[in-house]
Amino acid sequence: MLSSSAVRRRRSAEGWSTAVSLLVLPHCVGAGAWERYPVAAIIPKPTPQRGPRPEPERRTILDDPNATRPNSHGGPPQGLFAQVKATIDAGKRLATAHVDLAKAEAASIAGEVARLAALVGIAIVVLIFAALLVTIGSALFLGEWLLGSIGWGILHGLLFALAVATACVIAALGTPARRIGMAFASGVAAAILFGLVFGLDLPNRVYAAIGDQAATGIEPGVRPLVVGAAIFAVVGLVVGIVLALRVEGGGTRVGALIGLAILGALVGAFSAITFGPQVGAGVGIAIGYLTWIAVMAIGAAREGVDVEALTARFYPTKTIETSKETLEWLQTRMPPGIG
Repeated sequence: MLSSSAVRRRRSAEGWSTAVSLLVLPHCVGAGAWERYPVAAIIPKPTPQRGPRPEPERRTILDDPNATRPNSHGGPPQGLFAQVKATIDAGKRLATAHVDLAKAEAASIAGEVARLAALVGIAIVVLIFAALLVTIGSALFLGEWLLGSIGWGILHGLLFALAVATACVIAALGTPARRIGMAFASGVAAAILFGLVFGLDLPNRVYAAIGDQAATGIEPGVRPLVVGAAIFAVVGLVVGIVLALRVEGGGTRVGALIGLAILGALVGAFSAITFGPQVGAGVGIAIGYLTWIAVMAIGAAREGVDVEALTARFYPTKTIETSKETLEWLQTRMPPGIG
């Protein structure tokens, strides 16, 4: 039996031995000591520390062992001319790829341009249709609303178009704008005058008054019509006589007399109708358009077309004259025998 002091000394020695083993053994005897020494069984095996992960090696095509590898047939590497040819072929393929890309992009752009042009064209057509719809619809609406019939809108729209076309034609031929404006003013005056006359049934009242005094034997209902036709037939006959005196040929004179007499009778019969305010205004507006067209046509026919002035508008006179002057000036500056 050991005494208590001996037991304590032995435990102290074992503790020192364990401490020394923990501090020294991993660094002195290596990893195999954990299997050869018993003290290693109570000491945990140290975990090896991991250092920074090495970066992967960067390799270029020059480092690629396959770059100088023999060809697929197992022969030696390609020569200089083969490499140059391969480079040229690669450049051609690159250029062809760029050209194909440009063609594809150009086709795409052309498609977008065509789409844009189609949409713009549709928009313009729709706007023109809208303008025509507003113009024609307004004429029809005003004819129905103001004059009581869509027919007046159609007639007035047609006459207005003819008047504008006539004005454009004679303006293109050189008629001054002042003449066209005067013709328009005469048409407005005629529209107001005849609108009031027919709207108030003034001719019918005048014919009725004359018939009550000079043609009492005619039935009162048709008396204004007969009187009006007779009065204007006489007026047409007088105009025919004056015209027959200025023309040659017997047939022409007879035709002028008969034709103007019949035309006068028709005008008188038409003026004898009781139109009322709306129809009378429509008739007056139509007569105004006709007056505008007639005055423009008569004025253009009287003045005629100045062919020289019309040609001068489309002939570069100043350019030609300036060129001639420049040529003459150069000829005077040239030595003798060259110009």
